[in-house]
Amino acid sequence: SGTSTSMYAMAALDRSILLGTTPQGNTCLHIFCIYGHEGFCKDVLELEESLIKAVNLDGETPLITAVRNGHVSVASFLLAQHCSVLGLRQAIRQQDVYGFNALHHAIRNGHKDHALELIAAEPALSQAVGKHNESPMYFAVMRNFTQVFEKLMQNPLSASSGGQHGRNCLHAAVKNGDQEFVKIIMKERPELAREADTSKSTPIANAVQYDMVDILQVMLEHDSTLGYLIGNNGLPLLNIAAYRGLVAAAQKLLEHCPDAPYLEPNGSTLLHKAVFFDQPEFVEFVLRTPILRKLVNMQDKNGRTALHLAVARCNPRAVAALLSHVDIDATLLDNKGDIAAWELYSVMKNAKTINWVRMYVTNNSTNHAFQPLYNSKY
Repeated sequence: SGTSTSMYAMAALDRSILLGTTPQGNTCLHIFCIYGHEGFCKDVLELEESLIKAVNLDGETPLITAVRNGHVSVASFLLAQHCSVLGLRQAIRQQDVYGFNALHHAIRNGHKDHALELIAAEPALSQAVGKHNESPMYFAVMRNFTQVFEKLMQNPLSASSGGQHGRNCLHAAVKNGDQEFVKIIMKERPELAREADTSKSTPIANAVQYDMVDILQVMLEHDSTLGYLIGNNGLPLLNIAAYRGLVAAAQKLLEHCPDAPYLEPNGSTLLHKAVFFDQPEFVEFVLRTPILRKLVNMQDKNGRTALHLAVARCNPRAVAALLSHVDIDATLLDNKGDIAAWELYSVMKNAKTINWVRMYVTNNSTNHAFQPLYNSKY
């Protein structure tokens, strides 16, 4: 509160008063920026120019403080002061204790026009990353700021596209379901499509997991080899679709990559995956897809087929679908020497009834491997 006149009067008596700080390290200029008093900011800088580069305990310059508190006109004034005075440009790039500079905060707080102003005034702001590797470009994608993102993409100094947890701006674009951002990134920074985050997920794996078929289309049109990626966890993209029951995503992958991988390190296929996670529609999709026909009798490292799993999990719909397939071999033995039918003995305690067996035994007379068990128990 007060007027510039009183400030001038106090400074005339003791000029050092202008350099005083609060316990938080804030100067009078920081305080003026917190309240958005642009007139006071102008007047105090006429008296003590060095205040513009003062840093508080949070690592904030007055410019960062103004941006964080939403006083864009004050921030624009301070930016102009930085740029007009020799030796002060370095202070524009100051990063706070979180590693963020004024550009990070402008984007995060939704000040799109000021972000563009900052980029134009000091392109090097786009280089900085926060403590968790968050770049201005990543924040721009997360906020769907197209103009800001395009300016950063055009800036050769924008080397980093990273975000938290090892994600990059393509991860962010996929998460937001923004096809235009994905198109731009795939054109300008295609290598980002192959970068995995800390959970070992690539952007295209996320597109599959979120069932974003349109995003998949954009990415695969640009680079169909992405469909062959296998994550560091050994999980092929088709298997991600399988455990979530995402038929449309799997169809899109196979459209671009008809021989896309489907084997996991333990020998499980996407059919095993769909059965295990109780995704009957996906099981039926696999069984009616000609290019996946051979999966019906494939065995994992324990020798178990999808039929073994379906019986063990008391899944009548999956069992019926598998037994109705023309290629099914119900006599295959697992590594313990058991056919799929014998899985019933191990699940008796968990099943209230297994009368559903009648349906697939009587309707699938060709599967004689199940008949002895059925006859002996019923």
